[in-house]
Amino acid sequence: MYDIFIKTHFAGAHHLRNYPGDCEKPHGHNWKIKVTVRATAVDELGMGIDFKVLKKVVNTAVDELDHQDLNELPAFRDKNPSSEHIAAYLFENLAPELSHDRYKLHCVEVWETENSGLIYYGPNAV
Repeated sequence: MYDIFIKTHFAGAHHLRNYPGDCEKPHGHNWKIKVTVRATAVDELGMGIDFKVLKKVVNTAVDELDHQDLNELPAFRDKNPSSEHIAAYLFENLAPELSHDRYKLHCVEVWETENSGLIYYGPNAV
């Protein structure tokens, strides 16, 4: 079994509706993202998934968030663009593209700061 990952980032603004503190005000972050695919086998070249393929799929999804006011995006109009919701959003958007008989999306990590973050494993995690 292989866990294959890439790291990327995006900059964006958000505010947390009804938050009892400063985060209710508009502010920005440079979110760091790590996407991990779990492969059960490698192909004839010895790869679980080509990093080039993984980067392309992930960058397409992350680019939709980059330099946006996340609260204005359809996905976050009715729920707060918290790191948890951002991770779930990315997972849901990436899972169909990162599913193969040899591998599937394992988790999405989101760091809001250098020292604060989370890992989302998806709705069917064991």
